[in-house]
Amino acid sequence: MALFEIETEGHILIAWAQTEDEAKALMKEHYPDEEALRCSRRPRDLWVISKAALGLLNTRMDPNNTARECLAKASGDKVHAIRLYMQETGVDLEKARKIIESNMVMGW
Repeated sequence: MALFEIETEGHILIAWAQTEDEAKALMKEHYPDEEALRCSRRPRDLWVISKAALGLLNTRMDPNNTARECLAKASGDKVHAIRLYMQETGVDLEKARKIIESNMVMGW
């Protein structure tokens, strides 16, 4: 099996599949109203999210735990969680948004 990256208008999905057509069919199964804009086979057997790109390097606290706590306190309300994260950590709006959104994607 290969690891495929399927991009739609609203999502980027990562899926194991035998072929590109199988990967697109899997995407359609979960997001039937969306069309695949791009489908590419990943060159390796893993998916990497750069903490540097998210601005998470050289921090003294674990931003994931803090972000998840804020999401839990906000009952999953992204805007409220961003505000809580900014208050708790002192980061700016853009950094707080990136961290909260990345944790929402990971299924906090």
